[in-house]
Amino acid sequence: MNNVYDVIIIGAGPAGMTAAIYAKRAKKNVLVFEKANYGGQIITTNDVENFPTYKHISGFEFAQNLYNQIIELGVEVKFEKVIDIKDGEVKEVITSDNAYKTKTIILATGADNRKLGIENEDKLTGKGISYCATCDGNFYKDKIVAVNGGGNTALEDAIYLSEIAKKVYLIHRRDSFRADEILVNELKTKSNIELILNSNIISLNGNDKLESIDIKNNDGNISNLKIDGLFLAIGRNPENQNFAKIINLDEKGYIIASEDCHTNKEGIFVAGDNRVKDLRQLVTATSDGAIAATEAIKYINSKKSTNL
Repeated sequence: MNNVYDVIIIGAGPAGMTAAIYAKRAKKNVLVFEKANYGGQIITTNDVENFPTYKHISGFEFAQNLYNQIIELGVEVKFEKVIDIKDGEVKEVITSDNAYKTKTIILATGADNRKLGIENEDKLTGKGISYCATCDGNFYKDKIVAVNGGGNTALEDAIYLSEIAKKVYLIHRRDSFRADEILVNELKTKSNIELILNSNIISLNGNDKLESIDIKNNDGNISNLKIDGLFLAIGRNPENQNFAKIINLDEKGYIIASEDCHTNKEGIFVAGDNRVKDLRQLVTATSDGAIAATEAIKYINSKKSTNL
């Protein structure tokens, strides 16, 4: 069929670009869409230490290397925002500029970290503010850190950091947690975790790096807390809204898929942080990309007899 791609990948983060490598190396015609800048969330990470083969690499350099790799392979990349997809034997991806036909789609749109929305947050991200304790926790060995949030992720982060940092403050806007009881009970066993409840962070202070935060409690009292690092665990927003009409999402908006990266629609796959999963890390994103592309290739090859 003319003018029909084998694989269209929506999203040029680590998952999407890894999928492009695998699909292109299988001699498939691949198009990648990205609405903004390639690289995804990883480009805000100053130092990646937990990816195999790299002792140290900046998130930007990692993304740049990956982008250069797909370009050298001959992957086509378009910077257009995808606004809709249509299912069918031949699928369609509709952007703000054009419509494109494809045999398969890989949704690799990722998830944005929910932010506090206060001054200096973007400026200090990667300079004392992090959204991933397992990624960046080791930078704060024997230091003083704070975690903001009240769900499972926040408590897991606080417990994890308590084994690394000298002191961990857990700041939550309510007087009780939404987390599982088993985590709440484990939290109480950690002598170096201090709870700051009924409180909100209202100010992030520092120039070249985070130095302290201002906290306001429900009585209106404001206090200053000197810390070396702040881990925000107040939720994530998966970028799946444009696919909700045809792809099954869970109650939080994540695409429902198992480890084979299949969605509920034949020929449409998902890779990365926008799917239901327990661990959202750089290494699991790239793993998803490889799996989703491999499954897409299997699907295409299985349809050869039908001229798809």
